[in-house]
Amino acid sequence: MSFRVWAPSADRVRVRVDGIDHEMTAADGGWWHADADGTEYAFLIGDGDEPLPDPRSRRQPGGVHAPSAVYDHAAFRWTDRAWTGRQLPGAVLYELHIGTFTPGGTFDAAIERLGHLVDLGITHVEVLPVNAFDGTAGWGYDGVLWGAVHEPYGGPDGFKRFVDACHARGLAVVLDVVYNHLGPSGAYLDRFGPYFAGRNDWGPGLNLDGEGSDEVRRYVIDNALGWLRDFHVDALRLDAVHALVDRRATHLLEELAVEVDALSTALGRPLTLIAESDLNDPKLVTAREAGGYGLHAQWSDDFHHALHVALTGEKTGYYTDFAAPGALAKTLREVFFHAGTWSSFRGRAHGRPVDTETLPGHRFLAYLQNHDQIGNRATGDRLSATVPPGVLACGAAVVFCSPFTPMVFMGEEWAASTPWQFFASFPDPELAEAVRTGRRREFARHGWGEAEVPDPIDPATVERSRLDWSEPARPGHREMLDLYRRLIALRREHPELADPRLPEIGVDSAGSWLVLRRGPFRLACNFGDEPVTVPLGGSVSETLLTWGSPAVGGTTAELPPGTFALVR
Repeated sequence: MSFRVWAPSADRVRVRVDGIDHEMTAADGGWWHADADGTEYAFLIGDGDEPLPDPRSRRQPGGVHAPSAVYDHAAFRWTDRAWTGRQLPGAVLYELHIGTFTPGGTFDAAIERLGHLVDLGITHVEVLPVNAFDGTAGWGYDGVLWGAVHEPYGGPDGFKRFVDACHARGLAVVLDVVYNHLGPSGAYLDRFGPYFAGRNDWGPGLNLDGEGSDEVRRYVIDNALGWLRDFHVDALRLDAVHALVDRRATHLLEELAVEVDALSTALGRPLTLIAESDLNDPKLVTAREAGGYGLHAQWSDDFHHALHVALTGEKTGYYTDFAAPGALAKTLREVFFHAGTWSSFRGRAHGRPVDTETLPGHRFLAYLQNHDQIGNRATGDRLSATVPPGVLACGAAVVFCSPFTPMVFMGEEWAASTPWQFFASFPDPELAEAVRTGRRREFARHGWGEAEVPDPIDPATVERSRLDWSEPARPGHREMLDLYRRLIALRREHPELADPRLPEIGVDSAGSWLVLRRGPFRLACNFGDEPVTVPLGGSVSETLLTWGSPAVGGTTAELPPGTFALVR
């Protein structure tokens, strides 16, 4: 078979196949080629004797420092030929981490729980990164070989079985991918060529606009297309795109959107790109015809922050600004709270307004919790650890009655008692200690004591973070799960509750209460600890769903603390 690698500055490259070295021949553009027979291979650059895994490796059975393995995508037997995909408008996403979603922590174990997601009403399963990283356990954001699937989860065939099983149950698959940095262990790309350019908060960043960057950009785009084409993934969630440094006239994100649209046409099914961005810039999700990048959606952290403050009263760090009166109402109507306005956390003005007349709400994802907002707390505590069930229920009702695309974090639907903590498993003792001490210092700056911060390297931290699947049947959890099912069903049954037209939403709020106006429907919530009477703006003809014991009559609702009423 033919082996190839990009190493533009090398004067010699060899490929070691099943223990035998073969000289490679230089070709145009810095690519090297050689033909050899075998399955295990690695590259040697120059006269060095350190074998390096393939930057475009499809499989790493021995880990990220070991040789790569030949893998044939065509050998897998797919059963999803009838799958035509799912569009994002009208979707409900479910974010999960393969390693902690089930006790088994594998793709095959996750398949056994897909029925729960179908019963819940989920349409899209968003999987945290599955690319190869050093160690056995981790969040996945320290990946270094982006085309190889983490072996402890089940490797490439395991992921394909998972996607195939999702499609058989009508579930689309969203894969979280990280192109803004590489992890601290096993990042050998710079040995081959000018892949790196500077660093960000998490590790080395890619050279997207300097000398030699054409092939680096191609590396990213080919990886993205490979997940969509070869693994039949339906969408990609692009991690922290604000950390992509690209000063070219055509940004990498726009270039990627163009190629994904072309692939979607070729495959005959919708393919979706969802960005995570701290920029508060609607340009990302504005159509290319209107001067935007043409991505299909982005996460809405401002909505999350405003809702979090309304539910918890927490007002420190980046939550400070969202304690302003009407913050939640503003994000429901306008998406961004910081829209060219002052951000105290950043010490400057931030963001740009969303044109609500032209941008639909479904291009913004809304969530009560996600992996970052839980896992980046010192103890990984979920809202259910500190917020009463009624207040949680109000928060869920706001998410599912919003004009945005809702997303649920695994276990949230039954108010899981298990935390989701930061964990890693780097084999290198020095790196493991650096991660451990760095994590503790980071949280010490935010007021947590070192004793409160779990050891991220301790296997017990992973075990604590696994979902307890006995909980959904228990009192206190069972009722919350039923609420989530009913909210999702009502959103699907009544189009007005999912209407993405931002000018059509009405919001009234004061103090601890909020009323959402969605066509003929009203959602009245009391987040506070005192009873309130709220105006509904019309006479009630039907009560669709309640939590607690609200009294609805005439044109008002009397709401005890931590209750809501959804009425027509």
